[in-house]
Amino acid sequence: YFIQSNLRVTMEKLDFPSLSAKSLKRINRARYKAREELKNQTVDWFKNSYYESADTLLPPVVDTVPRVDSRTLTPEAFRSKYELPRIPIVLTHAMDEWPAMRKWTLKKFTKKYKNQAFKVGEDNRGNSVKLKMKYFKEYVACNKDDSPLYIFDGNYGEHRKKKQLLGDYTVSPYFDEDLFHYVGERRRPPYRWVVFGPKRSGTSVHIDPLGTHAWNALVSGYKRWILFPTNTPRWLLKQNLPDSEAITWFKYVHPQTNDINWPSELKPIECLQGPGEMIFVPGGWWHAVLNVSDSIAVTQNYVSSANFPSSWHKTVRGRPKLSKKWLAELRIHRPDLAKIADEVDVSQPLAEQSDSSSNGSTSSSSSSSSCSSCSDSDVDRRRKRSRSRKHRTSVSKNKTRSDSPAEDPKAEPRKPISQSDALRSGELLKSNQSSARDEASRKSCCSSGDKDSRKKSYRSRRERNDSYYKNQSPGRQTREETKSGRSDERSYEREERALRNGKTSRHGSVHSHRRSSSPDVKRHEMRSRDMTL
Repeated sequence: YFIQSNLRVTMEKLDFPSLSAKSLKRINRARYKAREELKNQTVDWFKNSYYESADTLLPPVVDTVPRVDSRTLTPEAFRSKYELPRIPIVLTHAMDEWPAMRKWTLKKFTKKYKNQAFKVGEDNRGNSVKLKMKYFKEYVACNKDDSPLYIFDGNYGEHRKKKQLLGDYTVSPYFDEDLFHYVGERRRPPYRWVVFGPKRSGTSVHIDPLGTHAWNALVSGYKRWILFPTNTPRWLLKQNLPDSEAITWFKYVHPQTNDINWPSELKPIECLQGPGEMIFVPGGWWHAVLNVSDSIAVTQNYVSSANFPSSWHKTVRGRPKLSKKWLAELRIHRPDLAKIADEVDVSQPLAEQSDSSSNGSTSSSSSSSSCSSCSDSDVDRRRKRSRSRKHRTSVSKNKTRSDSPAEDPKAEPRKPISQSDALRSGELLKSNQSSARDEASRKSCCSSGDKDSRKKSYRSRRERNDSYYKNQSPGRQTREETKSGRSDERSYEREERALRNGKTSRHGSVHSHRRSSSPDVKRHEMRSRDMTL
């Protein structure tokens, strides 16, 4: 054990030579939790040496996604030309006025949010794995992992400190229609994420959940995108791979798309997204993303009137409780969409494919689909946990009430016994047990409202305690005797102070002449008075 531990620490120190012991501990804890499937944690993180061969691993990007200048494109033209036909595009100059373009750098981010923890993955039980920004910055600077940890945080909008990020960007008018907001922020599925992706990280191929559209705004760095049409079968893209990481998918599956045997009607489109560009991904399109450099981005999923029928179909099948609440709100605010929802036949499957595996992902760089589903499952899991906790508490309370002894509240208390009798018959222990029974009897009397029995029980217990302590130690006094003795002692102290000061005592005698008396006479008088008291 010690040899393996020393070997692991030595190899970790070789991987991160510039990190302190505390930073190394925090980073490795997050790494091990996010990728528990790795059998050898000290070697498997960089066994493929993608750190050295990532630049030559993939062919150059052939950019086939149309680019449109947002300064000349109206929201109506966008909906008619691209959103309704579901055509992916890259919007340029759509983020020029964002404060995030000058604020969102790794250095400034670390300075402002260094002690804030961001989600970097999930463990095998579906719990979030988080890492503070100051440790993540050190990790990005010196990591050599094949698929590094990847910040994909969807709860920053509810955090006291991190919600300030919402003021650094504004949703483009092309995507301002968000129908899920009718159900409220607490009930709606997760829909926005802030993304910090080191080089070689990314998301494997997936479809965004519930038929939602998505937009991804890149603040810094470069991302490589590949998108497949909605009718692409799942088995063609989801193949048996060594792991579910993005760089693994690009290494093994991406070269097959250029093969002559790949169906021509299912040919993908690719693009290289740069800083200040925003990509629109229609609902139902398969897509995978790879960070070719350290990048910072923000992404959001939404439902508009254009994709409402398909999104409603998937919501009814996947989230039936949410769909009922959604339909009730749409009947109030959007009766036209509620009418469309009534006409959708949810018993028939959709023509487009669905990514059924996106509900569970153990990847450290989880996709927007998997993050949405897993975050949604986290909310459900927390609610079930709170309900079970309340149920256990109520059961334990009921059990405590049922397990309490059912004594007769009107039963006569046991009479006090003398010390000799107790020592002779061994009833000393039983007297303590009877006091416990009297306590239970008193509680039951309180619950039943029998005041006479309660007073009788309390009086008998008090008398028995006084008699027991008095017989146990002859010098011990009862409560009344102790009280009277204390009052006499206090009166004696007052009289003694009056004697010293030459004042009149409570007996009316003047002791002023004792000031001039000798100390021996004074001491003798005080001693005799003490003996009298």
